[in-house]
Amino acid sequence: MGNLLRIHERDNVAVALSPIEAGECLPFGGQGTAKERQDAALTVTAAEAIPQGHKVALEDIPAGAPVIKYGFPIGHATKDIPKGSWVHTHNMATNLEGEVEYTYDPEKAPAWDPSQVPGGEVPTFRGYLRPDGRAAIRNEIWIIPTVGCVNGVIKSLTEQNQDLVTGNIDGLYAFPHPFGCSQTGADHAQTRKLLAALVNHPNAGAVLVVGLGCENLTHEQFVAELGDYDPERVKFMICQEEEDELAKGAELLKECAAYAGQFSRQSIPADKLVIGMKCGGSDGLSGITANPAVGAFSDMLCAQGGTTILTEVPEMFGAEGMLMCRCADKEVFEKAVAMLNGFKQYFIRHGEVVYDNPSPGNKQGGITTLEDKSCGCVQKGGDAPIVDVLGYGDQVHTKGLNLLYGPGNDLVSSTALTAAGCHMVLFTTGRGTPFGAPAPTVKVATNQRLFHHKGSWMDFNAGTIAEGESVADAGKRLYELVLEVASGKKTWSEQKGYREISIFKDGIVL
Repeated sequence: MGNLLRIHERDNVAVALSPIEAGECLPFGGQGTAKERQDAALTVTAAEAIPQGHKVALEDIPAGAPVIKYGFPIGHATKDIPKGSWVHTHNMATNLEGEVEYTYDPEKAPAWDPSQVPGGEVPTFRGYLRPDGRAAIRNEIWIIPTVGCVNGVIKSLTEQNQDLVTGNIDGLYAFPHPFGCSQTGADHAQTRKLLAALVNHPNAGAVLVVGLGCENLTHEQFVAELGDYDPERVKFMICQEEEDELAKGAELLKECAAYAGQFSRQSIPADKLVIGMKCGGSDGLSGITANPAVGAFSDMLCAQGGTTILTEVPEMFGAEGMLMCRCADKEVFEKAVAMLNGFKQYFIRHGEVVYDNPSPGNKQGGITTLEDKSCGCVQKGGDAPIVDVLGYGDQVHTKGLNLLYGPGNDLVSSTALTAAGCHMVLFTTGRGTPFGAPAPTVKVATNQRLFHHKGSWMDFNAGTIAEGESVADAGKRLYELVLEVASGKKTWSEQKGYREISIFKDGIVL
């Protein structure tokens, strides 16, 4: 038998938590167990088969009327939709178009009292403490290329020097990319900024920066971008200046290992953690199970003095009503407005439709419009106030919930989260993906089938929420996993060696 959930009392659609057959008479109601929804004495008879994660009309919805989910309009009916019908791309469409006037109205923000957020005393994890006072959850050696021309060199250096991964050193990784030359203006600047931010990441106990010698991104530019750095921690090699770059690189990596090997794990309070939040391959359960679980975790960590970062600006479009009122003050609000409108202008400059989303996979999973996707996406941010808005390549400085300028693209935005200083990334998905960011990437499954079907990809099962577990309890379980990963437990993508970066590009390549 199928199972339905109406997320908000104002909703005129409910979500199928499991496949529904035509003719089934099903209870629906607010959050809670199936029995609690049954006790609410609200039922609907399915007029047709409804796939898992998809929407069913709880009342007759006339053509042109809003379709409401999460308590917000997520589009409008393009034809009359009878009660019990499947609601999807064949009978509804987005309401979004053009620019939006944003108004700061903090009175509409959800109540936020950190003392009332479940979680208790600040827990600890076993991490590394850096000389500048930042915490780290890994003590790795990273090889960062300033230009794509040396990608082969850094791959060889990584393969040939794995013997250095011993004792307190958790890994040796290279991060190839195609840029650093033949770029101009903003692209050149943001490549430089992003790479320098990765060099400064606390999970990198030591870093070898490898250049070619004739690229646009010169050694002098990079050092200036990097700012003050410890020459014992950061080493440089310019391949054109070395007779044997592999031998010289191996020598420098030994020096990196000697420095990084001095650090050992110790007990550190969790309020030093910085956690990124991202979704990809979303389905109709993402905004009901995995994303709210991440939101519950985020609220707990922020209430205890920790830091979380939410990105994917295009997947905030249509859900601004849930976010903008939560800005801590007018200054943060104005930064959020600039971020949102700036990303819309990015689309318009390239002649693209601002609201050309969701993806085919999202639609197959039950997401119909961008509002539908966005309202589910922002659930990862919980209810905490937004304390700051970061630009691409910026590093976080304010504790609490931050927003970060970045696209929806999984690799680009996860790289930006790492560059911002995230120790790990919580990545929710209803479809599944194997990739890993430079920071440990925890894959959170939205549904039971995915968790069991791709057990070697998924780290956490939030599909249990669809079967009655409370969001709060799932958030607590996720917090426990975060502390385990912070203390050294490897995610599935780490175990497989899946680590990669992707850099945001806007302009031309020469």
